[in-house]
Amino acid sequence: MSPFAFILLLILPFHCQLRGRKLFKLVNSNQLVLPYHNGPLLTGSSSLNVYVIWYGDFSRAQKSTIVDFLASFQQTSEEVVEHPSVSSWWKMTASYKDTKNAVPFSSISLAGQKTDAYSLGKKLKKLDIEALLLEALAPGSMPIPFPADSKAIYFVLTAHDVFVQDFCMNSCASHFFTSPTPAVENLMLPYAWVGNSGEQCPGLCAWPFALPHFGPLGAKPLIPPNGDVGIDGMVINMASMLAGAATNPFNNGYYQGDASAPLEAATACMGIYGQGAYPGFPGELHVQPISGASYNTDGINDRKFLLPALWNPTSLACTPPS
Repeated sequence: MSPFAFILLLILPFHCQLRGRKLFKLVNSNQLVLPYHNGPLLTGSSSLNVYVIWYGDFSRAQKSTIVDFLASFQQTSEEVVEHPSVSSWWKMTASYKDTKNAVPFSSISLAGQKTDAYSLGKKLKKLDIEALLLEALAPGSMPIPFPADSKAIYFVLTAHDVFVQDFCMNSCASHFFTSPTPAVENLMLPYAWVGNSGEQCPGLCAWPFALPHFGPLGAKPLIPPNGDVGIDGMVINMASMLAGAATNPFNNGYYQGDASAPLEAATACMGIYGQGAYPGFPGELHVQPISGASYNTDGINDRKFLLPALWNPTSLACTPPS
């Protein structure tokens, strides 16, 4: 096997995506460019609202990790004791500007939650994701309907035992938008799906907290900062979808490649979490002294998270939290 072929095998698991992860050839990050296609970004002076549908069985501890992650975007520089933080990571999106020189929302806030106990079963098609969103928006939806919010992104998070079309094959997460119909008040609403891969394919969708599907013998997975491979992997993928949706919400923002499966702000930098990263090595990370868990950002309630590098349109390079 040639050296190039071996490196390619190492990198493939970290570059698999559907509008988020797609198999592609090795790219020199110093030459990576995400052209702007002159479309709108998710911009505004207030926070970007996030609505979450918990589809399936999530424990209280699992929900708490995700909720704390989203709340960490609200931290101010005065409240952050150590850097980098989740909020400082998000500030990197301010380098993306639209045709009016506007930048993405400066913060993110959790605006609503719903729990769905497998209403469509444990095997979902892609179209089912939008169906779950439309049901959550419909009048009479319990406990109360989500609003059709033009300043929001909606997440469908699927539990460990839910099988989603293409999940673990060429997709760990994806984001879309609705057609402007009366059901969504004639708005194009961005929404995303993220799956819990802790049992189905942790080596593909929760690396580096699990052994990669392809990689060197003897490699050891890192310890997840919140003690849950699947949930810590979901945080990585939620962060990727948030950055991708904010800078390319309607397939005409910042991206490289096919508009139906683009490389975006975070997914163009998959597998890069710290300085010195290379295929199969996430980069230099912080390590908690007691648990030995690896992370690169701080959040509220003493939470630690691992978040992906973002492509910087100013430096034209993937930039991990710093």
